[in-house]
Amino acid sequence: MKFKILGIIFLVSFMLQANAEIVLPRILGNGMVLQQKKPIVIWGKAASLEKVTISFAGKKSTTNADNNGTWKVIFPALKASSAGREMTISGSNTIVLKDILIGEVWLCSGQSNMEYAMRKNSKVNPKLGEGMKPNPVNELDFVHHKNIRLFLVNRKELIKPDSLHAGWNIAEGNALRAFSAVAYFFAKKINQDLNVPVGMISSAIPGSRIEPWINEDDFLNSTYFSGKKVDGDPGKFYHSMIEPLAPFAIKGFLWYQGETNCFLKERLVYTQKMEVLINGWRKNWNDHQLPFCYVQIAPFLYTTSKGEVKYTPQDLPEFWEAQAAVTKIPNTGMAVITDLVDDLNGIHPPYKWEVGSRLALLALDKTYQKNIVSSGPVFDKMEIKKDEIILNFNFAKGLKSKDGKPLNYFEIAGVDGNYVPATAQIKGGKIIVSANMMKQPKNVRFAWNEGAQANLFNSANLPARPFRTDDQIINLFNP
Repeated sequence: MKFKILGIIFLVSFMLQANAEIVLPRILGNGMVLQQKKPIVIWGKAASLEKVTISFAGKKSTTNADNNGTWKVIFPALKASSAGREMTISGSNTIVLKDILIGEVWLCSGQSNMEYAMRKNSKVNPKLGEGMKPNPVNELDFVHHKNIRLFLVNRKELIKPDSLHAGWNIAEGNALRAFSAVAYFFAKKINQDLNVPVGMISSAIPGSRIEPWINEDDFLNSTYFSGKKVDGDPGKFYHSMIEPLAPFAIKGFLWYQGETNCFLKERLVYTQKMEVLINGWRKNWNDHQLPFCYVQIAPFLYTTSKGEVKYTPQDLPEFWEAQAAVTKIPNTGMAVITDLVDDLNGIHPPYKWEVGSRLALLALDKTYQKNIVSSGPVFDKMEIKKDEIILNFNFAKGLKSKDGKPLNYFEIAGVDGNYVPATAQIKGGKIIVSANMMKQPKNVRFAWNEGAQANLFNSANLPARPFRTDDQIINLFNP
């Protein structure tokens, strides 16, 4: 597949050089958003050694294509601006790109829950409740957001030039209807909070495993997978849907994927694949600190799935554990969405506006340094006192039961390792867990069931992350 793609690129390049015209990659177009406060890279193809001049934002730069017809120009970083600018690229032909904004640019990827389009989201009735912002079901009828721009990656088209330079669109109408709901609502909150233009690039494939999004060379060069055969078509989507986007400057990545790999009953190996993906994407942009925010997949009844593979109610929580371990990689953040499911038989939770908002909270907190609470309670450490276990949490301000009922989905185990239902009470910012018949408690687990929609939240109305105190993965993972 990789060689086939390279062959196509070579053929296109040959044809372009034969025509002796300057050609831009598809990601560079009218209406695009360029990343603020980072050098602006403009690149393309031309005839061998052709002189190319680019004018933008009052500056002009000239370069010559190399022997292969490849050229690149780097402009100084600019501050955010919603004033549309023009860029002129000239040589044997002239290209004028119009209405270019400067702001924040994020690349979002994954499988169907990231691809889940606004046209589907708009049909869902809003879920009302404490801390939950309702989704206006008619949002598509009135949105015209000129400071949010959308670029939808088409796998077959991205590596081909576009003579109209029309890949970027204002967030409205048909372009918004076909665009990722998670990405749009992320952009909406970032725009509201930072008051700068936002550009979203959506590159997702329904049903995809993680492996096709990873460069096969990164697998070969990794500590975990070197010398091992990796199934799942490594590189299949990476080469056609991720790699060609660089070096277009971005702020960071959003990732919503995992259901397909969970169906394969993966555990630590998924954690390791995530590390390879993150490091590989950062390398592709030559920035090993690029933020990476992702979604922990939602509750779903895998045990009702038909097929040869049989699942237990604990398979999904063990996959959650593997996803949580990825937070040990620097500049990453994970959004928990255990509360955003109406139908445990539906693998596509509908409340994408809230998923996008929670990813935006992570970005605002960790990337933009807004010092806000972006996570629900996260287990930190425990202490055993007689027949009770005392749990300490990070992000524990305002621990509460969201519905006012007793805390649910807590279990406790003794030395025999058998878990039984437990009583949990909030005391002084900690949680005390016990069971009537448990005299020598050893471990606690929380929300350790595929259908768990627990009621432990903090004052930011964010749900607690599922955990077990005898964690099987996080202590093994060394990023």
